[in-house]
Amino acid sequence: MTDRRPPLTLTEVEALARAAHEGQTDKAGRPYAEHLAAVAEGVRVRGGSADQQAAAWLHDAVEDDALSREWLDSAALPQSVKDIVLAVTKRPGEPVEAYTARILATPGALLVKEADLAHNADPARLSVLDEPTRRRLTGKYARVRSLLGL
Repeated sequence: MTDRRPPLTLTEVEALARAAHEGQTDKAGRPYAEHLAAVAEGVRVRGGSADQQAAAWLHDAVEDDALSREWLDSAALPQSVKDIVLAVTKRPGEPVEAYTARILATPGALLVKEADLAHNADPARLSVLDEPTRRRLTGKYARVRSLLGL
């Protein structure tokens, strides 16, 4: 049966994502919503579509258990948004090669992951972390960028 509900607007998706991640912080102790906003803006300035921007707001929601997979499956969202969110959602124990291959195989997902990596690897964000964590994350992000051809 076709979903007859109007799709959530970008403003509604943003509000949902902010509420879902309420109280969460990033590795630097900043409100997690700042990361989501930066990734969504990164997608926008890179010419991403509204669907890609919506996926950017939701890109960590399933992975971080902020929203369930069941919620995503039943959400009034275009299938492309759902596909991108699932493509960029890391699975427990999944090799990075399988993860990056899924991103590359999913239309629209690479741009969202590119914006995510750009914000994650921002030197200003990394500078507040301890040296071992900064070094580990810098290497991790460089490996993913390489596998994605970025």
